[in-house]
Order: sequence, then structure tokens, then C-alpha cells
Amino acid sequence: MYRQQLMEQLKRFVELEDSQLLGLIEIPKEESHGDLAFPCFQLAKQFRKAPNLIAAELADKVNADLLPVFEKAVAVGGYLNFFLNRDAVIRDILATIAKAGNTYGNSSVGRGQKVAIDMSSVNIAKPFAIHHLRSTMIGNAIANILDSQGYHVMKINHLGDWGTSFGKLIVAYRNWGHEYDLKDNAVRQLLELYVRFNQEAEKRPEMEDEARAAFKALEDGDEETVRLWKRFIEISLAEFEKTYRLLNVEFDYYLGESFYSDKMGAVEEELAEKGLLQTSEGAEIVDLSAFDMPPCLIRKSDGATLYATRDLATALYRRREMGADLLVYVVGAEQKLHFRQVFKVLELMGHEWAAKDCIHVPFGTMFVDGQRLSSRKGQVVFLEDVLRKAVEVAAGIIEEKNPALPNKEEVAEAVGVGAIIFNDLKNNRVNDVNFVWAEALNFDGETGPYVQYTYARISSLLRKGDYQPDQKLPDTMSAVGGDVEWSLVKLLGRFPNVLDRAREQYDPSVVAKYVIDVCQIFNRYYNTTRILEGERNEIVQKLTLASAARTVIGKCLHLLGLRSMETI
Repeated sequence: MYRQQLMEQLKRFVELEDSQLLGLIEIPKEESHGDLAFPCFQLAKQFRKAPNLIAAELADKVNADLLPVFEKAVAVGGYLNFFLNRDAVIRDILATIAKAGNTYGNSSVGRGQKVAIDMSSVNIAKPFAIHHLRSTMIGNAIANILDSQGYHVMKINHLGDWGTSFGKLIVAYRNWGHEYDLKDNAVRQLLELYVRFNQEAEKRPEMEDEARAAFKALEDGDEETVRLWKRFIEISLAEFEKTYRLLNVEFDYYLGESFYSDKMGAVEEELAEKGLLQTSEGAEIVDLSAFDMPPCLIRKSDGATLYATRDLATALYRRREMGADLLVYVVGAEQKLHFRQVFKVLELMGHEWAAKDCIHVPFGTMFVDGQRLSSRKGQVVFLEDVLRKAVEVAAGIIEEKNPALPNKEEVAEAVGVGAIIFNDLKNNRVNDVNFVWAEALNFDGETGPYVQYTYARISSLLRKGDYQPDQKLPDTMSAVGGDVEWSLVKLLGRFPNVLDRAREQYDPSVVAKYVIDVCQIFNRYYNTTRILEGERNEIVQKLTLASAARTVIGKCLHLLGLRSMETI
């Protein structure tokens, strides 16, 4: 916020490149020290003086010819601290937000660039479990953030609908399928079959060979095997759609691993033509020892393809056929080596774009009450169960606090689901997350419901104050010039920089943590100020600030995938 103007102010007196100047400007830790600060330590060689003397000299020069947006510059040790002109800046920021509305914070940095985001990627015939929430909602938030920055985003659900696990399921169904009707809770029954196979295979290891043979039959197009596989997909997608509806997540494409099954041969041919394909113990590999990585396995000795084969075909298809400039993979951190291998093989194939345009966005593991989950062992917490329970808890709270609310069911769903989503997204994505029921469903503190309640509180305030968003701003903003208001305005002014940082880091927690800060400062303002009292001109100023906070909070909720409610 106002770094550019400060750079213009300083470049008259300091011989540094614009980018260097911008990089040095910071925000003081203590607000009493100023609004922006410029450290003078790097100028000691240029000026041949101690940093504190340089800061004092610069303060005299700058104060003699200050830009209107600044009130004064003060030397403090080796820093030159700048104080912004409160009235001018408050008016500028609030006018900018009022004019931009829901587009505030948007930019055109990504204009003309297509991004393919690989996200969610649930496995067919396995439940949509709590640990799938991370890829789904982190990916959804990243897609929203990139969209706000001008990118053309394609959200792709890379379904896990191929691989040896289907061989296991097919064998299990042939053995015990007659015991299951697959009508109600069909995916859970398919999971039971999968778990049963693994239990039996521990006693009869030869079943693993049967599973590999069944998957090979699927790859070869065996009619009865393909029919079973298609049925499992149909059953699974019907169940998944219920959960996606609750999460308010939509996709541009459902393209599973099987979609690329007829495209892998071309990849192998290209690898062979370029001398990259080698045979090792009957399997086909690409040697990556020169890059301190194990070999990338392309085809097993039994002829079956692997994840790497399919991901190579997937990347080339998204680049060539879908026209994607950036390929973003929102996949767990445990797959880090896999993507390093795939991206390096693409480079070796001559696709130089893979080095900079293929991006793995890793995230930590989700544990439940400290336990790692495993569908193989049947250790699963179903996401739909979690969401339904959260909605029930939210409904109980709403019934207690606002029994006359006309749309209680809609609000309970938005608040309950929002609690689960925000509980995940407020964590830095690379950190592991331990899902604890009591914490996730806590509707106080740094939670999604707290943000949604703040949005609803401001909406109610604006209705009571008969605020008209298109009205002209008063000539002065003195009624919102106090310290708390100033902190809030400055924070709102930083929103475009927050989005820029979230985009660069591919991390929605940057937005989640920011909106909590906005809500906390606004609620401090709300609890210490009689907003609807005073002359109309003063009330309008206070409501304009509240409206700006509401705009930013609403935008953050949207970006994170939570719903804004006018009344809770």
C-alpha cells in the first residue's frame, strides 16, 4: 500500500533501482513508528556515513518536498519512517473499494494465460473421505484466487479410475459381489469389498496375481471387465456429486486416468525415439540417476502402465490439446518425488516448458484425532458424515440464537460446511493438519463461522443505517480517523498485496489469516464505537468504512469457497 509513491519520493535522493527500493520498503512492527519504513543500512557505502546519519539527512530533504499522500518523515535510528496523511488515504482507499465493489483486489497479471488445475482427484469406488478435503478445497481456493488475477482457469478432477486397485476390486466383486446389493451406500459397500480383498490377500498372496491379471484384462479391453469398471464409476460419481454440492465446488472437466490410456503409447514411442527408454529387469524405465533421483518407471515387467506413464500423457494433453500455459497439481506432499521425476522426464523429452510451467502444489497430511487414515485397511472418516454433522451443530446454534430466522436450513448448511472448510484453509498448506471434531466444529475464535457472522453483522448494520453504496463520499473522513479505524483502513488497503502473495505462494491460508485480522479489527471498532449515532454526515463516514470491510470480507469468503450470508 503506497509503496510505489514512497519509491517515487525516495528515488529523487537515493541512487537505487526501482525494484531495489520497492524491495527495501517495509511496514514497521509498531504502528506508532509510522506506516511505512525505509532502512538506510544499504546506503552506508554510497553515502559513506552511518545509517542513522543518512536517515536524519534524508528526513530533512524528504520533508522539504513531501508528496501529498505523506504527512511527515521521521528518522529513527537507521530507519526513515513515513507517516501517511490519514484523511487523504482513508478517503482514497474507501473510495477505491466503493468503486470496485466485488472486483476490489482483482488484477490482470494473468491475462492471456490458461491454467489447468489438477485438484480433488478422488478415487473411484472409494469413499470421498475427510483427507480428500485438502486437495479439493485448497485447489478450489487457488483456482478462485488465480481467476481474480486474470487467469483463465480450468478446474480438472483427475479421477483415480485406473490402476491395479481396480483389479483388486474386480476380483473381490467376482468372489463376493453377490453378498452386496450396491443400491444404498454403494461406495461404502465397494470399500468393504476392497478391504475384504486386502484381508484375504494377506492369507492368500496369489490373489495379488489375480488382481494384476484383472487390471491387465481391463487395459486390454475385456468386455465383461470393462462393464464392471464402468458400473463402479457410475455409482461413485453419483455419490461424489452429493459431496461436491455441499462443498459448493464445480469442475470444468472430469477426466480420469483412464482418459489417457490410449495416449500412453505415443509417450512411450517418443521416449524411445529420444533414447530415454531403458529396460531394467523386464520393466521400462527412464534413468534419472544423473539428477539424484531413482529411475522413473514407465511400464512394469507384466506390461501394466503406472502413474508416471499416465501423468506424462496427461501433461502433454493439457499442454497441447487444452492449451494450458501453466499446469498446477494440487497433490499431497508425499508425491513430491513422483512429480519431480515426471517434470524432469518431460524436460529430457525436450519440453523445456516443464521446468517453469509445471507446478506441484504440495500439502501436508490430514490426520484424524492423531491417526493416519488408510482406505486399504478401512480406516476412513467419510467427508459427507463430517459435513452433515457440522450442519447439525450449526442448526442447533442458530435455533438457540435466532429461532425466528426464516432460512435456517440454508444458513446452517453454509455455516456448518464453512466451519469445516475454513478449519483446513487457515493452516499453511504444507503443514500437516490434525482433524479434531471439537476444534473443527468450534464456532468461536479463528473460524469460518466467526468470519461469516462478522459479514452478517455488518450487513445488518448497513440495513439499519440505510446505507446507500452509490452515495458520494463526504469531503472529510474525520469521523473515521481514530487509531482503530486507521488500522482497519490500512489493512483493507493491503488486500491487493495479500492476493498477490497468495497467488505467488499458491497458498489460500494467506487469505484466511488476513480475513481473520480484518474481522478482529472490525469487531474491535464495532464494540468501541456508536456507529449509528451522531450527525448524518458522520454516520455515513462510519458506514462507508463498515461497507468497505464487508466488501473485503465477502470477497475473502468467496475466494476461500465459503458462502456469505446476509443474516445469521
